Amino acid sequence: MRILLTGKEGQVGFELRRALALLGEVHAIDVADCDLGNEAAIRRMVQGLRPDVIVNPAAYTAVDKAESEPALAANINAHAPGILALEAERLGAMLVHFSTDYVFDGKKNGAYNETDTPNPKSVYGVTKLAGEHAVQRLCTRHVILRTSWVVGAHGNNFAKTMLRLAAERDELNVVSDQCGTPTSAALLADLTAHLVRQASQPTRMETGRFPYGLYHATASGSTNWHAYASYVIERARAAGQPVRVAPDAIKPIATEAYPTPARRPANSQLDTTKLRETFGLHLPSWQAGVDHILDQLF
Repeated sequence: MRILLTGKEGQVGFELRRALALLGEVHAIDVADCDLGNEAAIRRMVQGLRPDVIVNPAAYTAVDKAESEPALAANINAHAPGILALEAERLGAMLVHFSTDYVFDGKKNGAYNETDTPNPKSVYGVTKLAGEHAVQRLCTRHVILRTSWVVGAHGNNFAKTMLRLAAERDELNVVSDQCGTPTSAALLADLTAHLVRQASQPTRMETGRFPYGLYHATASGSTNWHAYASYVIERARAAGQPVRVAPDAIKPIATEAYPTPARRPANSQLDTTKLRETFGLHLPSWQAGVDHILDQLF
């Protein structure tokens, strides 16, 4: 099996290199290998490799910067997935594409499921939703995995930022009115490998024998940014890591007190029932994933 993996240096892409290596020959690329803003370059790459599976975690993820660079965000998040989908369809290949909780406005009470109507409120969310639509329209054998609050031992993320600030400051202010599920990049990589393995079984190779489509994929449970930060910092304190901020000096604040160029969904909870029931999966708690990452960092 030949697998094309984009975004190899990202949090999820880094873990996917490990998880997919057991399934076949992985051709992992990043921007230095192929500019996903260049349609001709994408086509040349796919047509030259002729992969059986394309896995696309690559994205323009600078959420606030996207507000001032909408064309660039659209090229990478919307147009590039469409080109990958077209080329996958021509080859009869499977395409696994990653999306985000930002396609929702965050106003729902309770977790979002796959049938809820998206209503993105940021350029990032709008472009990621456009990428979803392109993949659905242009590639028959697609799996779209919407996820949220990705965290990994490799790359930059909220947990690492909190650890750094906790070692530098006596007090932290952290938003407490946005909820979601921290999701390990390793979990997403292992889940992707499982789905690719299932789809490649001879009895399921035909389109009608594998449940392609859109799925929500996160760890189980939910929290808010303030509680998440407190959990990470206390784990660091217990492990003897340098922590200056006291537990009662991690202050909860409202979103309005921390304005950003892009609007964040207040509710990022994603219902994973469809994924779990379709594939018979158990998804571990977000704490288990974060603990595994922190054990690697400490």
